[in-house]
Amino acid sequence: MKYQFIWATIISSAAAAIDLSKFPTKTDPTHITLPNIPQTSSYDVATECQHYQSDFIVDSTQWPGNWQIATSNGMNTSQEFINLYNSIDWTKVPNAPVRTMTPDGTINLVGYDNKADPDCWWSASQCVTPKRADINADVYTCNEPETWGLTYDDGPNCSHNALYDMLQKNNQRASMFYIGSNVLNWPYGALRGLRDGHHLCGHTWSHAKMTTLSNQEVLAELYYTAKAIKYVTGVTPLYWRPAQGDLDDRVRWIATQLGMTAVLWTLDTFDWAAGTPGTTVDNVNQKYKDYIAMGTNGSMSTHGNIVLSHEINNMTMSFAMEHYPEIKAAYKHVTDVATCANISHPYIEQSITYPSFEASISKNASTATGSGVVPGATHSAAINLAPSAAIIAAVFASAFSLF
Repeated sequence: MKYQFIWATIISSAAAAIDLSKFPTKTDPTHITLPNIPQTSSYDVATECQHYQSDFIVDSTQWPGNWQIATSNGMNTSQEFINLYNSIDWTKVPNAPVRTMTPDGTINLVGYDNKADPDCWWSASQCVTPKRADINADVYTCNEPETWGLTYDDGPNCSHNALYDMLQKNNQRASMFYIGSNVLNWPYGALRGLRDGHHLCGHTWSHAKMTTLSNQEVLAELYYTAKAIKYVTGVTPLYWRPAQGDLDDRVRWIATQLGMTAVLWTLDTFDWAAGTPGTTVDNVNQKYKDYIAMGTNGSMSTHGNIVLSHEINNMTMSFAMEHYPEIKAAYKHVTDVATCANISHPYIEQSITYPSFEASISKNASTATGSGVVPGATHSAAINLAPSAAIIAAVFASAFSLF
């Protein structure tokens, strides 16, 4: 008997205050075609990463600076953002402080009460259940036994053709956590992710540690990333992942105002760290082997996992491709998070549906068809998106100046 756990049972009480459905886009997400250019097919990194002129014209005055905090380039003083910010009742934001960084670039945990954990601060305690009912709880594991939740952070990477081809060849969906800046830099990479049936999620605009940002900055990081993904792919993600998992109830609450839910992980490959002091390629390969062994040694007999890996560079993608056959052999199920958590509508737009876990393992489900509907999807775990009376249409008016 399968575990039909529906995440909505945890988070349905949190209603979105902001309607993001009016973000501009030229893309029909149910009919995606990629241009026949070398960058979309080559395996040569220099060719793949050669800049191309896409169909997506970016007016730099309408977006944050590339890989800069998302309030940059005057975004926090734009009428669009002011309307957005003022539509939120900030008297209800949890009273968690803005965190600081240490001189060595890590988050400063000194003085925080880990035992009481008043702010459900993941970086300090790995807390995933908010202290308040009006905050969306994290998705952090695949509850189905012997299931590997396949996720990749930091895309779309310009040199990901080999990885995506491998996944496509194996009819394999994954959850892709895209950085807003990367989406505008490499739009055809993001389009391919959706075309191939992957579950697209946000991963902030600049990969900043979210608890170290102000309320304005957190809101901007989430908002402009969602806007970029919608502009390019035609879908607005309702799920996101904080850089390095750094979030607390203040950050969760702000995300909840946009109807967004965080996705964390249970196992970390540390693939990005290979070659840095203290972490070798062999260390990363051993982590993969240890996690793969858990699929056959009984460790996953009552539950599954979500595994953190990265699309960040050729090294991390090589780890993923090398170990994928072993993962498939060791685990009964390898799937994206939307499927394992029975989230049939992970976007605001209802035109694309992901299969329930039951439908997926029954072989009735496949990657997205030309209609954008994955056959066999029967359940919905989307959060309650009933907008409040505070929705302000003017939030989106300036966005249309892109055209």
